[in-house]
Amino acid sequence: MIIQVWSDLLCPFAHVAIHRLRVAREQLGVEVQLDHHTFALELFDGPHPRPGTDSEAVGLGQLEPELGFRLWTKPDWTYPSTVLLAAEAVHAAKEQGLRASEELDHALRKAFWLESRSIAHRQVILDVATEIGIDTTALAAALDDGRARATMMADHAIAVTDAIQGSPQFVLPDGSSVHNPGIKVRWEGPFAAGYPIAENSDPGWAERLLKQAA
Repeated sequence: MIIQVWSDLLCPFAHVAIHRLRVAREQLGVEVQLDHHTFALELFDGPHPRPGTDSEAVGLGQLEPELGFRLWTKPDWTYPSTVLLAAEAVHAAKEQGLRASEELDHALRKAFWLESRSIAHRQVILDVATEIGIDTTALAAALDDGRARATMMADHAIAVTDAIQGSPQFVLPDGSSVHNPGIKVRWEGPFAAGYPIAENSDPGWAERLLKQAA
C-alpha cells in the first residue's frame, strides 16, 4: 500500500504531518509506504525566506516538541534559500527503494530543522545520506547526471494544477486526498514578521487516514 506525499522540504506543516503519519504507521503496525513527490514552494514564491521559516517554527514547534524545531543557528549566508537539489535527491533515492527515499526525506528535514544544516549543498545532502545508510556512490552519480531532475519537474507540472492544493498533501491509493490535515492556524501579524498560532490540532487524523487507505 502506497500513499503519495506532496510537500516541500522546508515546509514546517509538512514536517509535522509526515512525523504524525510515520508515528501512527508504527503504532498500528500497518504496511504502508510513502512515495514522496515535490511541491516546490520556491518555484511558486521564489527563494525560501528565512524569516518565514523561523516564524513558522516558533508556532508549530509547540505542536510536536519532540520533533525538535529550532530557529536557524548557523551563519545567515549558509541558509538554504533553495532545496531543489535536495528534493531531486529524494527522487533519485527511489532507485534504492521507496523506503530509502522516505528515510532520506526524513533525514534531510531533521538536518535542516534540528541541526541547521544547509541541505541546499551537494556534500551536505550526501553526508546526510551516508549517515542513514544510503548508497551515496549511486546517489551522487544520479545527482551528477541529473537523471531525477525531469521527474521532479514533472511533479511541478502537476503541482501548478488544481490536482494538488499545497504542501503537504496526501494522496491515497483510491485517488482521494487531503491537504494539510490535522492543523488549523491563524497568523498573529503578517507572514515572516508575526507567527502562526494553532487554533486546532488533531493528531488522530493520521490513524484515520491509514485505516481509510487500508
